[in-house]
Amino acid sequence: MAEKVIIIGAGIGGLCTALMLQPTGRNILLLERDGPIGTDEPDDLFRTWKRTGVGHVRQSHAFLARLRTILKEEHPALLDSLMSHGVRELTFEMMLTEQQQETYQPQPEDSDLTIITSRRTTLEMVIRRYVESLPNVEVQSGFFVRRLITSRGTDGVFAVSGVEGEQDGKPTSITADLVVDASGKGGFTIEQLMEEGANIYEESETAGILYFTRHYRLLPGCSEPDRKSNPPASGDLGYLKFGVFPGDNGNFSITIALPEVEMELRKKILNPEIFHRITLMLPGLQPWTNEERSEGTSKVFGMGDLNNRWRDTVVEGKPAAVGYFPLGDTLVRTNPLYGRGCSFAAVSAQLLRQTLDESADPTRRALAYHQRILSDLRPYYINQRKQDRSAIRRAQRNLMPGTTPSIRSRMLESFAEDGVRIALRSDTRLLREAMRGFHMLEHPDKWLGKPGNLAKVLYFWIRGKKANAAAYPPPPGPERTEMLSALQIDPQADIIRLKQDEQLAA
Repeated sequence: MAEKVIIIGAGIGGLCTALMLQPTGRNILLLERDGPIGTDEPDDLFRTWKRTGVGHVRQSHAFLARLRTILKEEHPALLDSLMSHGVRELTFEMMLTEQQQETYQPQPEDSDLTIITSRRTTLEMVIRRYVESLPNVEVQSGFFVRRLITSRGTDGVFAVSGVEGEQDGKPTSITADLVVDASGKGGFTIEQLMEEGANIYEESETAGILYFTRHYRLLPGCSEPDRKSNPPASGDLGYLKFGVFPGDNGNFSITIALPEVEMELRKKILNPEIFHRITLMLPGLQPWTNEERSEGTSKVFGMGDLNNRWRDTVVEGKPAAVGYFPLGDTLVRTNPLYGRGCSFAAVSAQLLRQTLDESADPTRRALAYHQRILSDLRPYYINQRKQDRSAIRRAQRNLMPGTTPSIRSRMLESFAEDGVRIALRSDTRLLREAMRGFHMLEHPDKWLGKPGNLAKVLYFWIRGKKANAAAYPPPPGPERTEMLSALQIDPQADIIRLKQDEQLAA
């Protein structure tokens, strides 16, 4: 008899789980707290869809190459449906500098480095409709899961056998052979297990950043700016990061990320007029947001509480629970800067299927799933955490003019900025290999660990800025003092506050 699987949450993580498990013949029930999709028209959906369970639904989204590869291999019809609804693909060639494009020779593997980008509402709607059409899959909207049905064995390991919740305000319980927890960032069922005494290890630290996104639409007759003749549409000024996310059907979004320490700028940027003024001061964004090309279509959506968090459901060789498999943001969270959240969920769902298919033993399943997650996702988590720690230190230095970083810090920053960055902007082969790590097709550090690649990076670093002048991009924007002064923000306010905080801490 086919196993019955409950999936908590019909967001990207839950939908990807259904996509992976459906071909196995299991009976799949997705329980979604929010109501059904009210319209299939992308613009109406963006304006009206209430996604209480996905607070970041109107933030910028992209599917990295690994997730696109999974869809292409597992459900090519879904990939076709996404494209027919206006979802965009950004190719490897589009990422090259003008200098690299002059000598670019396409390689067969370059197609594996394609990104899918769109408004999250469109992505989720198309995937949901596709999943709803699949046999042995049911999506039950308006079901609020309150708790897991659990029992504790004499060995301290919990067994999860279903969920209790409310459907249309009526208490309901549903049992199943397996429960997949894709409840996401705001989910609390895994916390129930932890409170009941399940041995789940958790580590968490702030990513040190907040996100602010506004959506725009191209005016009739206008197209996107030419990428060759305009400055890069993404950049990092230290006190501010920015990027353009081309969307579906003539829409695009701008995301500006600010360090937590930039309190005054954080207060102002929620004003759509201030946000828009900032875009016009950034050379990479101005070609997109000027009044001759586009118009704003939304308020500014903020996103905070951004942490890098890792949870282990197996500690010292002993599973916390059997019959229960968390994935996506429930299990691993990273800074959304590199868009790995959706890919983490899809990869986890694929690893779960492999685990379930190789054994029917509950304990072996729990142990094998944990090991697969650890081997595949942990390197990207560590890589992101390392970069966030470095960005936090840099943002704090920006607030403290005159602070002299250590020689080691200066060397590492120079290696990254004048070595790695310039090598990737100069050598297409190096960029190709680095992108495989970025897109989760290989270990994130593999490309730089190869002696030949490291030697090439060192070559660009050692030969100096003058020889590499053509590879440096134009300045991404004004210095902090100039930007804040133009916005009528006192550049000293946060500096004074930070000094006061340090004095209090001392």
